[in-house]
Amino acid sequence: MKISVIIPVYNEENFILKTLEKVNEQKKNFELEIIVVDDKSKDGTVEKIKNNYALYDLLIENDINQGKGAAIKKGLDKASGDAILIQDADFEYDPADYSKLILAFKNFNADVVLGSRFKGSQPKKIIYYSHQVANKILTMICNILTNRNFSDIETGYKLIRRSTLKEINISRNDFGIEIELIMKLAKIKCKIFEVGISYNGRSYDEGKKIQFKDFLIAIYLLFKYFLNLK
Repeated sequence: MKISVIIPVYNEENFILKTLEKVNEQKKNFELEIIVVDDKSKDGTVEKIKNNYALYDLLIENDINQGKGAAIKKGLDKASGDAILIQDADFEYDPADYSKLILAFKNFNADVVLGSRFKGSQPKKIIYYSHQVANKILTMICNILTNRNFSDIETGYKLIRRSTLKEINISRNDFGIEIELIMKLAKIKCKIFEVGISYNGRSYDEGKKIQFKDFLIAIYLLFKYFLNLK
């Protein structure tokens, strides 16, 4: 099974090479296609990527900054794998956990496998309590609306069968793509699993980009996609 790893990137010069190196290590165990999508970084990210071309299969450069969702959609247009795995470039999520997602995918014939930061005994960095509360509120609302029992709907690790992705229309260009994917996948007939993963969350000083406004947008999107609003 071939897996296309899509890595959306924006201003990650301090982490991108470490992320790419760790993703490449997984090629020893799995057939991976590594697609990097730079969302018009303003630092030295692109230069580092181009100077290390052996670490990826394809680099896509956006002409303007459009957002994480737009970067993922551009990667999807070029992906050729049987399944899609989204990897953030900031190394909060460890590619060593790929095996957990992929084994669940294969063993249970899953359509979607989510990496949950709130399950399992893997190491988790102690980070902002407010972020955990926000995530749990969003997850609770999602579970009520969809009658599912997700534990971490904002996870950055999603392994999705390519044919399943073709059943939904992805429209968001921003961080809202995380909510859009979960809500639309929860509405179609597909098998969704979760596995516990490690999490090395970073601080705002280290470049974390998520903000309170994204929490408010996420609440709006949960109801928007539940009600099928345009």
